[in-house]
Amino acid sequence: MVEPGQYPKVETIGTDLHSLQQAVGGDIEAAYFFEDPVAVICWEEGKICGAPLNRAIRDNDGEIVDIVAGKFFVCGLGEDDFESLPKDLQDKYADKFHNPEAFLKMGRSIMAIPIEPEKASGKPPKAPSREER
Repeated sequence: MVEPGQYPKVETIGTDLHSLQQAVGGDIEAAYFFEDPVAVICWEEGKICGAPLNRAIRDNDGEIVDIVAGKFFVCGLGEDDFESLPKDLQDKYADKFHNPEAFLKMGRSIMAIPIEPEKASGKPPKAPSREER
């Protein structure tokens, strides 16, 4: 599960439509951006309804091809249905979407900037402890 402003986490989600919709907050949309047998499951109307921008989807050259709004998750593809991700793909996509991002419009393009979760949630950064100084 990848939520705006947070690190990804592994969650168990039911395979029925209601569970999938509940996980993302509305009607689901499956997008197939990657060569791996995976789908990005997101809220179909997230952008239209003003859900917070979450993560950029990049092509092999690092160019942004889309931005997912609202919560989403990555799942595996079975012959007829979605399925759990194997551990290696869990790790791969947790790494790919590890850093929360903020988005800036610059002219006709959008930049995605990695941010820390505290900044993404609006909380001020905490002061380092004596041991960290």
